[in-house]
Amino acid sequence: MQSPNSTHSSENSDAAEIAKFDAAAHRFWDVDGEFKALHKLNPVRARYVEERAGLRGARVLDVGCGGGLLAESLARAGATVTAIDLASGMIDTARMHALDSALTIDYRVDSAENLVNAHAGKYDVVTCMEMLEHVPEPAVTLAVLGKLVRAGGQVFISTINRNFKSFVLAIVGAEYLARLVPRGTHEYERLLKPSEIARFARAAGLEVADIAGLAYDPLREQCSLTRDPSVNYLMQLTRGRTPVRA
Repeated sequence: MQSPNSTHSSENSDAAEIAKFDAAAHRFWDVDGEFKALHKLNPVRARYVEERAGLRGARVLDVGCGGGLLAESLARAGATVTAIDLASGMIDTARMHALDSALTIDYRVDSAENLVNAHAGKYDVVTCMEMLEHVPEPAVTLAVLGKLVRAGGQVFISTINRNFKSFVLAIVGAEYLARLVPRGTHEYERLLKPSEIARFARAAGLEVADIAGLAYDPLREQCSLTRDPSVNYLMQLTRGRTPVRA
């Protein structure tokens, strides 16, 4: 497993958001802790990606990888995975867990923006899960992801819709009542409608290939795909065959 030292740009990052995740890094792999719902959700996300992209032998970039939950699933499915995050504590946690799990994943403290010049069009698949709602300019991030994926490649996004239902369920319910995720994880104003993601994607040369809802049942502790993207949702975006220019 590689562990390069990297400098990173903060142009499209929020120091407070990074610090929030850094502080929780040592608890990330506690399957019964505050990230329990994420651990339940991850197999559904990973299966969604694998079924639509095919991962064996694929070059994959996981942007905003956190403690490495999705990155490990992608690696186990046969992908060659590079995973980046600006929260150094999360990357440290991810590296240690991958080492314990005998997985080879190229973890880096870096931003997608910094990878573009050297790695434009390099990746078959780019994933960005639960991150767009934490950056100041999600359209900028989508543009960068569009440059990093190869022509004909796939970009996978997961985030939370912005409406009254999502506010009640994903913020009030999940954070303050059920405590499925840490309080203050999400800010309503930063949540993103699917139509906004689609608009940003088109500007980045990406087209929406699929959208699916993600539902979590806290009583059964089960996550499933649905046809309803009104709260949590996944999107598959496809890069056209036109060559990518950095």
